[in-house]
Amino acid sequence: MMADDAHLLIVDDDERIRGLLQKFLVRSGFLVTTARDAAHARRILSGLEFDLIVLDVMMPGEDGVTLCRDLRQKLTTPIMLLTAKAETGDRISGLEAGADDYLAKPFEPKELLLRINAILRRVPAAEPAVVAPKVLHLGEVRYDIERGEMWQGDAQVRLTATEGQLMKIFSAAPAMPISRATLVEELSRSGSQTQERAVDVQITRLRRKIEADPKQPRYLQTVRGEGYMLAPDQSTV
Repeated sequence: MMADDAHLLIVDDDERIRGLLQKFLVRSGFLVTTARDAAHARRILSGLEFDLIVLDVMMPGEDGVTLCRDLRQKLTTPIMLLTAKAETGDRISGLEAGADDYLAKPFEPKELLLRINAILRRVPAAEPAVVAPKVLHLGEVRYDIERGEMWQGDAQVRLTATEGQLMKIFSAAPAMPISRATLVEELSRSGSQTQERAVDVQITRLRRKIEADPKQPRYLQTVRGEGYMLAPDQSTV
């Protein structure tokens, strides 16, 4: 994760320190929000997500270690604790509360920056959410994955139990070859006693319901040496 992508929450009851840290970290490329105490931080966290929380330990009311322990029950956001206490026991208490790092005051701003960047490098980049398709389009035929129904225009295409199971298998991995052995195994799980030769027969029958020319299949293809593959024109969600 790069600094330009990261949003930090600074929680410290000292207004001067909050301001200095915010200016320094903004100049370093971060987006920074500040909170004056634990209650203020909770209100902010109820509406925003952060990439890292920098949390002062010695605050009036709820202290930073207590807040850290409670947040760790709900969030996976990395937490760095700042404190004037440098004793080993205090550092252990903070780490046991779920902190990812611990920095004693006074500290050099550059050290804080290096520690923040080190934590963010350990955080895996979020993968974009993949929206599973609901309908596969096969020329004039469409297959509704959720309903397990095949349609041609306004007319529903009747599928046998085995054909329906094959479509479920293929639609779960469109454009990917599936071997005969895998098809036999998957069909057997659904209660069908099927052999590889019987799979070929079922594929031939299914093509008659999908393809304009079953002898030259466009959508339910044979992949030499690998098996069969469903190759839809497009999918919609």
